[in-house]
Amino acid sequence: MKLIFLYVLAFTGGIFLAIQAGFNTQLGALAKHPVVAVVSTSIASAIFGSCFIFFTNKGEVSAQMVYEVPWYLWFVGGLFSMIGISLYFYTIPKLGISKMIALGLCGQLLFSLLAGKFGWLNLPIEPITPKKLIGVFAMITGIFLINSK
Repeated sequence: MKLIFLYVLAFTGGIFLAIQAGFNTQLGALAKHPVVAVVSTSIASAIFGSCFIFFTNKGEVSAQMVYEVPWYLWFVGGLFSMIGISLYFYTIPKLGISKMIALGLCGQLLFSLLAGKFGWLNLPIEPITPKKLIGVFAMITGIFLINSK
């Protein structure tokens, strides 16, 4: 039962990210710059995340913890987030949201397979199995179908 709940959470997270991309694409277009939408998203995320920590008393941030984490981990995720989200907001008006999401998910899937196989980014090692390769083939086929007329 726990696994099904996690699947539902992951699926819901994907829906929320697509909704966020739609709203922020509008913001980026109206502001005439996708990075403005990324900055807005980052500020809003920081505010809502801080409120969540404050109201739930979970994940208290201590000075000791701040110093124990390598300095670059506080920033590198934000850098990749800014670049990735900017690319999404830039390409959605040109490609459409379904094509962009499909291509973005394909990029995530292929990278995650390689990162898992080799343990990049300190991730657990996961072998590439025939089932996973069939899934990748099915997804790439789906991307071609979504992008065809």
